[in-house]
Amino acid sequence: MPTDIAFLAIAEAQQLYHWLPAALELARRPGVRVSVLSPSDQLLALVASYDPQGILRPVRLRRPPSRPDSLFRQPSRLATLLLNYATIARFPTLVTTEISSAWLRRVPGFTSHLILIKHGAGDREGGYKKRHADFDLTLVAGEKDRRRMIDRGLCTPEAIAVGGYAKFELKAPRQRYFYNDDPVLLYNPHFDPALSSWVNHGPAILASLESLTGWNVIIAPHTKLARAAAPIVSHAPHIRVDMGSRQSIDMSYTMSADVYLGDVSSQVYEFLLHPRPCIFLNLDHRDGAGDAFAHWRLGQVIDSADALPQALARATGLQPGFVAAQEAAMQQSINLSPVPASQRQADLILNFAQTSHPAKS
Repeated sequence: MPTDIAFLAIAEAQQLYHWLPAALELARRPGVRVSVLSPSDQLLALVASYDPQGILRPVRLRRPPSRPDSLFRQPSRLATLLLNYATIARFPTLVTTEISSAWLRRVPGFTSHLILIKHGAGDREGGYKKRHADFDLTLVAGEKDRRRMIDRGLCTPEAIAVGGYAKFELKAPRQRYFYNDDPVLLYNPHFDPALSSWVNHGPAILASLESLTGWNVIIAPHTKLARAAAPIVSHAPHIRVDMGSRQSIDMSYTMSADVYLGDVSSQVYEFLLHPRPCIFLNLDHRDGAGDAFAHWRLGQVIDSADALPQALARATGLQPGFVAAQEAAMQQSINLSPVPASQRQADLILNFAQTSHPAKS
């Protein structure tokens, strides 16, 4: 009998990149059958675009009443889980990147094992929830997350492992988005209204970006920002705005920018795959203490949108002083072993699936 492993694709498209490399790696191994379960034809099509040989088995789940199918607006995860419980629960091992699946534990008779690939490598406290403790095995990108999960009582040392950041294996190449050779600034605000630089200060930030000379600007917020604020609109010729597309989630922009401008988004660690200048906006004048702002040590921190031109002028000259801190932060946040993350994650998942003696076969 093959080892049956299912990946739950019930979250928005940006999470897909964190589990898909491991799913593809597992599907290439003899005696392993990998299914992808999703209520979204668009998500399944995006998966298929990375799987030209068709080695993954798509399973179209029933879709609860919701908005039209979209990469970035999925139906209620809980409703999807309950509506498709019989289909989902027949798989002995379920892998996911979202924690809503932990609700399956509350269904009497549920015996499947749950594996979480924790998506992202950020610093804010929102990445640590009580439901993280409901998973049988958790894979994290680096030692930072492993330590924090254990310290918060969300995992035992035996139930968590560092598997690296498999999204890097699907990263898009550097691309040219503008008609001139001016350097490119990427502005990447977070969606959390309590921490996002855009939600409370959008007009001032946009005015500063639109007045820049000698720079091209990509504004690509976290795709959830559209739920917290009105769409960002600019007609300035040197500005490209992307409120949610494949390019906003496949690292096209983080690979193509020369300087990063942000607040608390974990995408800064994707940008720092190759150390480059970072500028962080502290427009609410926070003291910067605590884990959520740990990455503010990796670049300039400015407390006024008007200070951006001067910060950009200094960025290249100051960057050598930040390289060591950026490399050290990356080492703790994302384990960059010579062994591909997809291979390490697949080894951990397969070993668990084959030794945990699930009730189903």
